Amino acid sequence: MGSKKNVDMSANEDKIKVVTETENAVTEEKASKKTGFGAGNQKIRSKKYKSTRARVDKTKKYPVKEAVALLKTVSYSKFDGTITLDGVVKETGKIGTFSLPHSTGKSIKVVIVNDEIIEKIAAGKIDFDALVTAPAFMPKLAKHARVLGPKGLMPNPKNGTVTAKPEEKKAELEKGSFDLKTEKKAPVIHVTIGKISMDDKKLIENINYLIDKLKDKVIQASISASMSPSVKVEV
Repeated sequence: MGSKKNVDMSANEDKIKVVTETENAVTEEKASKKTGFGAGNQKIRSKKYKSTRARVDKTKKYPVKEAVALLKTVSYSKFDGTITLDGVVKETGKIGTFSLPHSTGKSIKVVIVNDEIIEKIAAGKIDFDALVTAPAFMPKLAKHARVLGPKGLMPNPKNGTVTAKPEEKKAELEKGSFDLKTEKKAPVIHVTIGKISMDDKKLIENINYLIDKLKDKVIQASISASMSPSVKVEV
């Protein structure tokens, strides 16, 4: 029994090590896209990035309130940067459907299917972010599955976008309801939390809500802005 337990613990430690390395790689990739590469794929860091990076203790996991305050001081974009929570969870796949307490500042255009919308889809005019339909329109939509499917716009009963009450689902999605899934090949998640300009209290409540919902699934998490180093948060 002792030998089996040791093997299980070792396997679990190896898994955490792998997913941690994956998250670190994701963070580095995001940073490299912002700053570019030099010869030989050597990352080029701007002076602003280096100066702000030095103000974050990468060995520390900050309480959420401190993490948000620190992130706002190390974000150096001239525009209103988007704040993202990147996390490592225990398993890959769909985690659940969530709705943050406060708007993330991202507007979502949701349309309910009717004959006019179907004509627009047939003409290649797709100017919406989500599509909701009553069951009666599914046979007509099926003809356009090859177009809508790859874009992630095909309504599906599993995520509630095929419903007898499309108006209610539309309102829910417009408030920011979303399906949270990991990357296909790694147990890593990326969630938009809000904007740098948002009130600290709202950002903190959004982050705490998500961490609380994921408390049995998340291994570690960090937050970052469009142009900033990442800040690890306590989970």
